[in-house]
Amino acid sequence: MTAIDEIKARLNIVDLVSETVKLRRAGKNYTGFCPFHPNTRTPAFVVFPDSGTWRCFGQCNEGGDIFQFVMKKEGWDFAETLRYLAERAGVQLEPLTPQKQERDEANERLRGLLEEAVIFYRHHLLQSPAGAPAREYLAKRGLTAQTIETFGLGYAPVAWEAALQHFTQRGYTPEELLQAGLVTERQEGQGVYDRFRNRIMFPIRDASGHMAGFGARILDPNDIPKFLNSPQTALFDKGRLLYGLDQARKAIRAADQVVIVEGYLDVIVLHQAGFTNTVSPMGTALTDDQMRLLKRYTRRIVLALDADAAGEKATLRGLEVARQALDQTDEIVFDARGLMRHEARLQADLRVTTIPEGMDPDEVVLRDPEEWKRILDEAKPVVVHVMETLARGQDLDDPRVKREIAERVMPLIQEVGSPVERQDYTQRLARLLRVDERALVGSGRPAPAPRRGRRRSSEPLMPPQAEGRGEAPATARRREHEMEAHCLRLLLRKPDNLYLLDRALQQIGQPRLDLPDFVSADHRQVAALIRGALEQENEEPEAYLQHAAPEEIAGLVEALRAPLPLGEPTGELLLDDLVKTFMGLRLLRVEEGLRQLYLMQQEAQESEGSTLNPFAEQLLQLIKAKQCLSAALASPLQID
Repeated sequence: MTAIDEIKARLNIVDLVSETVKLRRAGKNYTGFCPFHPNTRTPAFVVFPDSGTWRCFGQCNEGGDIFQFVMKKEGWDFAETLRYLAERAGVQLEPLTPQKQERDEANERLRGLLEEAVIFYRHHLLQSPAGAPAREYLAKRGLTAQTIETFGLGYAPVAWEAALQHFTQRGYTPEELLQAGLVTERQEGQGVYDRFRNRIMFPIRDASGHMAGFGARILDPNDIPKFLNSPQTALFDKGRLLYGLDQARKAIRAADQVVIVEGYLDVIVLHQAGFTNTVSPMGTALTDDQMRLLKRYTRRIVLALDADAAGEKATLRGLEVARQALDQTDEIVFDARGLMRHEARLQADLRVTTIPEGMDPDEVVLRDPEEWKRILDEAKPVVVHVMETLARGQDLDDPRVKREIAERVMPLIQEVGSPVERQDYTQRLARLLRVDERALVGSGRPAPAPRRGRRRSSEPLMPPQAEGRGEAPATARRREHEMEAHCLRLLLRKPDNLYLLDRALQQIGQPRLDLPDFVSADHRQVAALIRGALEQENEEPEAYLQHAAPEEIAGLVEALRAPLPLGEPTGELLLDDLVKTFMGLRLLRVEEGLRQLYLMQQEAQESEGSTLNPFAEQLLQLIKAKQCLSAALASPLQID
């Protein structure tokens, strides 16, 4: 029995789904409202206990086993889901080396220590006389007793060794307290003392709810700094964490939107008022890791940062980070001469609120929750916000100022997916700068690189617009090589899936798998071996593959057949992985073909001065192929 099979055997799908969906028995099966699309009228979501599967017969038409359910609910990939379910089922995925076991046990002990610290600080907040000022402060900020309990707020005593003495008496060493970030080494190097003193304590958890560290706010205005976080530890990396995400992730997915604010109390008060899709980057600028974490749950992001100058700068930085971290697609567009050009389209909806000056989000919502709702509803698209921010206080009669604003704003406009919206924003910018709309066309677009002679055939084919944005050629080749190898790994495990792969390709108008799909000569040999195993009639394909590999690729076949480190996918999981990986490989090749055509077109136009596009037919074929593959990758696997 594989690890995947053992997990399925140990976990009850009804129990797992019931944590998210309210189920009712309907004969042998269970029904409820689908958690993946809005619906409160028809319970079209069905769980089948006998087969361990689920299916929505409504709008989304999704389905699968416990793995697909958790992947879709949490926004995780297969590896993350496998690790989570294995831990939940008590299934060991990989050999546990002494070093790994020691590291895992040490981290679990640190998490246990941090959980005990939550109780320690909460006791001092709620029951100690010294915690009275902290209780008064939190009450003044509008927090209820239930909210304080929900977020686990606490108070660090003013004494220098209160936590140190408490936890050493409970069997923890000073070294462990240091590793957990609860104490600090003395400057003289003689012992340690409490890191947090006379501060309100905010437990910080990862997206799964595991303790990672603390944030702390001063009570004495003379203390510095105002906010103090846990130091970098094995568990705490503030650039990879978002405060409140453990409480907010379900609401983010349900609303398909996340609101990002600056402070702990902003998050807490907004959650208390019912705006539970709110998180905070803990007083730091947004990072790529944080944005990649959020895109598991939604691509609709609202920045609600302070209205002062520092807040505006933070907003612009946050928008830039979001643009870099969130997905973009290449779209082929044609200019007035009929020549093609690549343009990036941002696959996200970024908006910015306008908070009343001098107020924080928590103050707004405490004054009037409806006012905060109106602020969110009126959040401006990123393009509008940036153009208004850049223009504020500037001399718009100065041609240089106009040029600088246009060069900052036009790249944002070009990333907008809708042509109607792009046109509207361009017109709006033209009115703001008081220039002819035609003068803005091309603003912010990189100038073509100077011609340095004809390209050698060995040089990589990349359009100028892709330089610095895509992968390095060597990295791209390695990724393609690994995708080829992964397809072969899966086919060697179940060769019959080659027929199903061919059928899936046929359904979207794509040719079946062929040897030229593999760049590596060795991979082409393995692919030929697999198809040959299916076409011969003397043995079962699996048995044939065990001895029929030619000597020159026998080692490669053996390596590809080696056990996978995260367990063996089976059934629908294996087929889905195979089809999606191969289609992704085809899509990479199609996109490379489009880039090559672009360069060839540019060279022809430069050398011949022609305004005609000599590659129109090939271009249209590739565009059609890209559209088919992209649509297939975005849809659930269905093979007739």
